[in-house]
Amino acid sequence: MHVYLDHAASTAVDDRVLAAMLPYFSEHHGNASSLHTFGQEARTGVATARAQVAALIGAQPSEIVFTSGATEADNLAVLGVALAQEERGRHIVTSAIEHPAVLESCRFLENLGYSVTYVPVDGRGLVDPEDVRRALRPDTALVTVMAANNEIGTVQPVLEIGRMTRERGIPFHTDATQMVGALPMRVDAMGIDLLSISGHKRYGPKGVGALYIRRGTPCRRIQHGGEHERGRRGGTENVPGIVGLGVALQLAGELMEEERIRVSTLRDRLMTRALTIPGARLNGDLTCRLPNNVNLSFEGTDGQSLVIGLDLQGVAASSGSACTSGSIEPSHVLLALGLAPEWAAAAVRLTLGRRTTEAEVDCAAAVLEDVVSKTRRGAPSKV
Repeated sequence: MHVYLDHAASTAVDDRVLAAMLPYFSEHHGNASSLHTFGQEARTGVATARAQVAALIGAQPSEIVFTSGATEADNLAVLGVALAQEERGRHIVTSAIEHPAVLESCRFLENLGYSVTYVPVDGRGLVDPEDVRRALRPDTALVTVMAANNEIGTVQPVLEIGRMTRERGIPFHTDATQMVGALPMRVDAMGIDLLSISGHKRYGPKGVGALYIRRGTPCRRIQHGGEHERGRRGGTENVPGIVGLGVALQLAGELMEEERIRVSTLRDRLMTRALTIPGARLNGDLTCRLPNNVNLSFEGTDGQSLVIGLDLQGVAASSGSACTSGSIEPSHVLLALGLAPEWAAAAVRLTLGRRTTEAEVDCAAAVLEDVVSKTRRGAPSKV
């Protein structure tokens, strides 16, 4: 049995999404900026997708900017807002466990003379809203805290943070890559001004994403070359990808509650089995957690060996974020939780999806126990 438990890294394109995309590779192949009929057909597809994305988060279609993915969306949010508000201030507040797309954007701004406060998290990976409040200054131009962590699955108190930034008139960005479509998110109710989305995390295509920018939020474009996306981002629209993103998010919204219950039940089944393995510990919060995320450390092992051993026995998992899979350093997220480096290096992430079955979970749990045992003995796992 081959079991795919790396849905936080990427998901298979849903058949319905692919079917919606295909015509835009062939008969509706026009440039969405062209005035002729072919262009109008492409533009209609983009407009439909914009409305679908907006509907899922309670936004207006005009507030959706299509990008090449969540990394570009994060860059546009952090850099665009900061550069647009230099006169207001040059201070940013973020968390210690953000995705590299946010952290590296903040470091880039530091090189330009900006000041960044990196708010810590507790042992469960939770940001304390009071720490955010204490970090705010008169010259704070942006607060950016992710909705849910991509490695440990901890869901952050976005609502509380959004309320305090709204009271002070400070733009609030959240990287919602892992949470949009998995748990409800409404930008008005949560006080969110900018929100990043990725297509391939939610059964859509790779290479497409979106950034919600609340109307009136100052945000300077960082990609030049045309007046596309209402002047927010230059470049010809990826029409098939955008169409796929729209359908994928519409389906995610329709299936959200049913999938939340089903997948969280399977997650708890896997978590319970895995925690019976001696020397196992759960990383992240037990309850404030994405429905599909299980992140565990196993004493006396290392994450890369566990991932290889699992793969040899047909189970696909990861040792952390797919964007840092080439790094030999322990996860910055796990270190921020206060884990010792040897525990942080001994982590494995298993993330379930729409097609995951109970039989696959039971298979993965059995394989995991075997691989942990063999890794501790230093013996290679057999296929």
